[in-house]
Amino acid sequence: MSRINELRFIARIAHMYYMEGKRQSAIAAQLHLSQATVSRMLKRAHDENIVRISLASPEGTYAEAEAALRRQYGLTEAIVVDCAEDRQGAIMSRIGEAAAHFLETTIQPGEVIGVSSWSQTILKMIDNIHPMKQGKARSVVQLLGGLGNPNVQKHATQLTTRLAQLTGGEPLILSAPGVAASREAKIVLLGDSYVRGTIEQFRNISLAVVGIGAIEPSQMLADSGNVFSETELAQVTAGGAVSEISLRFFDAEGRDVKTPLDERVIGMTTEELRAVPRVIALAGGQSKTAAIDAALKSGALDILITDRFTAARLVGLPVETQGAVAGL
Repeated sequence: MSRINELRFIARIAHMYYMEGKRQSAIAAQLHLSQATVSRMLKRAHDENIVRISLASPEGTYAEAEAALRRQYGLTEAIVVDCAEDRQGAIMSRIGEAAAHFLETTIQPGEVIGVSSWSQTILKMIDNIHPMKQGKARSVVQLLGGLGNPNVQKHATQLTTRLAQLTGGEPLILSAPGVAASREAKIVLLGDSYVRGTIEQFRNISLAVVGIGAIEPSQMLADSGNVFSETELAQVTAGGAVSEISLRFFDAEGRDVKTPLDERVIGMTTEELRAVPRVIALAGGQSKTAAIDAALKSGALDILITDRFTAARLVGLPVETQGAVAGL
């Protein structure tokens, strides 16, 4: 009977703590125990299966899909947002809102943030960020050349500058085109002290926020003029490319696709991106699903924020699946 008495005592302590809401110190005083004993008994309550914890996920959250993404791609975090329809505009808005909250919540003091500036989804994120009362970031670095069509270029420049204002950091603009006319032209552009200074900051980036694209460029990037010609893109496709991050390409297995076009891109390389401690990718939509899958296999990303439709396609779950209850 000694074990029954022991278990009864453990259950009593667990009830006081979990059901009556008493602090460990109060339980110790009431039962004339040390606080260390109370803590040890609460651990025993878990070990003996007296205490069982279950989490009920709120409506509109997708814990099962998030867990499946983490397992399948080795991510440190995955966020799956609710969205009423599988449409690009609606998806970008929902992802942007979730990304803004995640950035506000997890940004660290002195953070050096890298941002891919030709992304409409990242622009949606910045539209939803609240100004931080105390500046946290040290600087915000543009990851891909920002010069191009003046009517679109302002979005790239404002994106970097606005994020710096919101996070209290210094904006570091990459004042060069994303795609130089030739390898020789790139060498000349890299000779500019401002361009070189921004690129040298790539090694200090602690957090990068990037978009994922299919081979066909996004409307914002296409309008900027920072794209390759159809003939050049055909060469990349012939090399097996299905995905890009800041004009660096991957095949379906996430392997880098290297072509002479790489030598004309002015921006962060895939190797440099892989060296960043924390990389957040914002992407969703049916047309980008294969590209997202490839990018996730590349080993360059740590965190994905996507929509429920895309998540379901990536991990093979029904679209309606929600993480209703997770037992611990």
